[in-house]
Amino acid sequence: MASKKIRIDEIARLIGGTVSGDAECTINGLNKIEDAGEGELTFLGGAAYLKYFQSTKATAILVRRDFEKSRSDIIYIEVDEPASAFLKILSTYFNPEFLLQGVDPSAAIDATVLLGANVSIGKNVVIEAGCVIGTGTKIFHNTVVLRNTVIGDNCLIFQNVSIREDSVIGNRVILHPGVVIGSDGFGFTPDAKGVYLKIPQIGNVIVEDDVEIGANSTIDRAALGHTIIKRGTKLDNLVQVAHNVSVGEDTVMSSQSGIAGSSKVGNHCVIAGQVGITGHIEIGDGVIIGAQTGVSKSIPEAGTYFGYPAKPLKVALRTEGHIRSLESYVSRIKKLEEKIAQLEKLIEKHQG
Repeated sequence: MASKKIRIDEIARLIGGTVSGDAECTINGLNKIEDAGEGELTFLGGAAYLKYFQSTKATAILVRRDFEKSRSDIIYIEVDEPASAFLKILSTYFNPEFLLQGVDPSAAIDATVLLGANVSIGKNVVIEAGCVIGTGTKIFHNTVVLRNTVIGDNCLIFQNVSIREDSVIGNRVILHPGVVIGSDGFGFTPDAKGVYLKIPQIGNVIVEDDVEIGANSTIDRAALGHTIIKRGTKLDNLVQVAHNVSVGEDTVMSSQSGIAGSSKVGNHCVIAGQVGITGHIEIGDGVIIGAQTGVSKSIPEAGTYFGYPAKPLKVALRTEGHIRSLESYVSRIKKLEEKIAQLEKLIEKHQG
């Protein structure tokens, strides 16, 4: 993190905080509470981190307004929400600066490409005919953009990204290294001899504004029509989105998860790591899917789901509890069977 000198009272004004201690003191960096040192600002985000408060070496700390200030050697900035305030400070003073400027001579840009103002293009970038690149967008080294692709304003396209033909990418989109946009969907059909024939994938991918896609993730082009990632959605590294999928607004999806073809995911969903969603189903708005869950049927209702196949969380936890108790259940069943056998013998003896 770049070193800066920022006065405590300036920070307090930015976040609407109240200072207890030397308001004229400066900090030069931000850090986690357990790692913060002299000259750094940290925050107390929740009860789980309270154990680090007495030992932190931070110069200043963001706390809630009702926090008991038991140390006199640290400067407090009291706020309503320390985590949100910390994020605002981080975004205001410490946002990364990407120094790519201008168009590198090694870039191969077709004469028909339309470049907006202040576009920056790195080494060995290839941009084919008919593409449009918006104002302020940065395209880093070794990226390839195929024909008739439109990229909006103020995007960050990092190194080694591949964007295939006819893709549409909105404004302020971030594509991390190794992302592939518009690769062919997994479309094959067997003939009479069982030989798989390729189904041409002639649709495209639309990535709307303010989407961020993590490293080495892949978004397949539609067979027909569009694969769509809607506004504000964030995908982690190593995520697979298949052809003709629609992912709603402000949805987040963690690493190693995948959505099979033609499924639809709603708005404000949370999909944890290693989730598998089968094809041709619908996930409603506000659905939370726990890690390693297998979703084989549509989930229309908001709520938290877990397990394979996916179940409402309470049902899944009860089921898991029974599974973990199977050994004791078996023991109890054996004892009951022995008692039943004894009773049957007594009945036979009595009847005889």
